[in-house]
Amino acid sequence: MTHALRQGADEPLGAGQSRPMTGNEAIARGVWEAGARVAAAYPGTPSTEILESLAAYPAADIHAQWSTNEKTAMDVAIGASFAGARAFTAMKHVGMNVAADALMSFSYIGVNGGLVVAVCDDPGIHSSQNEQDSRIYARFAQVPVLEPSDGQEALEFTRTAFDLSEEYDCPVFVRSTTRLSHTRSAVTLGARQTPAARVFEDNPRKNVMIPAHARMRHGHVLAREARLREALSDSPLNRVEPGDARVGIITSGIPYTYVKECLPDVSVLKLGVTWPLPDRLIREFCEGVERVIVVEELEPLIEDALKAMGIACDGKAFFPREGEFSPEIVHDGLAKAGLMPARVHAAPFEFAPMVRPPVLCAGCPHVACFMALGALDARVAGDIGCYTLAVVEPLKSMDTCVSMGSSIANAIGMAKAGTETRPIVATIGDSTFLHSGIPPLIDAIYNDADITVFILDNHITAMTGGQDHPGTGRTLRGDPAPRVDFFALVKALGVRWVQKVDSYDTASMQRQLREAVAHKGVSVVISDRPCVLDPVRIKGPAMAVDQDSCIACQACMNLGCPAITWAEGWHEGRHKVKIDPEACIGCSLCAQLCASHSIKPADIAEQV
Repeated sequence: MTHALRQGADEPLGAGQSRPMTGNEAIARGVWEAGARVAAAYPGTPSTEILESLAAYPAADIHAQWSTNEKTAMDVAIGASFAGARAFTAMKHVGMNVAADALMSFSYIGVNGGLVVAVCDDPGIHSSQNEQDSRIYARFAQVPVLEPSDGQEALEFTRTAFDLSEEYDCPVFVRSTTRLSHTRSAVTLGARQTPAARVFEDNPRKNVMIPAHARMRHGHVLAREARLREALSDSPLNRVEPGDARVGIITSGIPYTYVKECLPDVSVLKLGVTWPLPDRLIREFCEGVERVIVVEELEPLIEDALKAMGIACDGKAFFPREGEFSPEIVHDGLAKAGLMPARVHAAPFEFAPMVRPPVLCAGCPHVACFMALGALDARVAGDIGCYTLAVVEPLKSMDTCVSMGSSIANAIGMAKAGTETRPIVATIGDSTFLHSGIPPLIDAIYNDADITVFILDNHITAMTGGQDHPGTGRTLRGDPAPRVDFFALVKALGVRWVQKVDSYDTASMQRQLREAVAHKGVSVVISDRPCVLDPVRIKGPAMAVDQDSCIACQACMNLGCPAITWAEGWHEGRHKVKIDPEACIGCSLCAQLCASHSIKPADIAEQV
């Protein structure tokens, strides 16, 4: 990424050059071109690569950092805006839930340096715990939301968002979705701007949200929204594409590209700003067509607004309110509306694809942790991370999972309810613990909850692709940083029973967990092994199965390790197993489970 963006040690690629970029890379480029000085985020798919891309630009141009959570990232960006710098933060849709508290107040305060928030929604729930439409947050906070439909617009809309932010004294959303964030297209680059220098404005009536000041600012917010609504009717961000006047389609974002693919000659109002809506432009467009159809992903925000304006239209009667759109889905909706023939469906295949449930990586240190919990027969409150896969076979040792940091507080509630006879354990990863696990742990100590907290420290934010955090000792740019000592932190909070265990030592792990749940009050076990993929791929000598001594007990299959598969041999009517030497990383977990001692390092197995 760094090499692709830079033509020299100090100067990124100049204006006029064209490069293939993902939507996330284009958003990052727009931030840099706008002259932003500070950017902060917490990783979350599909938004992660925005900050990673920004870190490829010179540190002298922009400070880019991982923050411990989205609210902290939002507050960092707000602080930079207070100081007069253009600032930026990015997050996935559920991250906005975390950052919303600060957003709502800052909408009243307004900006000094422009502030832009990139929110990446996940229609279809590819990698999230729910399906939200962040445009509703923009409407709630009464801030504009720009919605690009390709990489070029992602760059240009982001750059423009900073100008809008400063002109209208408000934060501005740039909404992406998984498809835009991760689709690559040609993008023509521009030059970096040098915004006019600003300094902190001493204005407590504007900057300090006590009730008296907030009451005054609310009127400003309402007036601002009215000005935006009128100005956006003439903005090039929204455009009318004249066509067949028998029907007019109002759409935005990625669905716009599907509409153009399905009905290239229809009249289209492409909304680049989906809140506040340009009422005058919408009315003029609708008056010029016989029928209005709204094509939008997820919630009927535009459709409902049109109906509130008294404009007859259809939308969700033909298009789903859930899931990610595709050309096929848009085609089917337009066919239901009678605007084009139904698709001719090809005959189905006579075979079904093999079902391949998601599994943890070969050698993942989380595997032994959840095997031990399964043996303990504990009630497990889970959290967000790779380890959430422990809910499925063969580990099947997680009972709940709500949101980032919920596990510990959920466990407290279970314990205080007094209905559970099994040990109660909260599992939480290292990055998630730093994100939002510390306050509930304090709550557990304060309220004397009888729970065990199992911190799964794999030294990285693994699920989103291996990002650093305060527990890794490195910053976003890879510079050395102070490293959080989880053991010392937990002790300092007041936990009396704390133990650290090697995730690959299955016997010690089971013993420590048994002792932890036997302790009355809060106990904490910290499993300690790095992720096998990030920041570097770990690969030791592979293990192998001695087929002659294997008794096909299949205990190793309970690991769910993708390196272990069925062998050709049988024993007493059961399949023997074998290990793929290319996939195996040599963690030895399978060997520790093997009752017949048939699993050994491959070089030793060959000698036997």
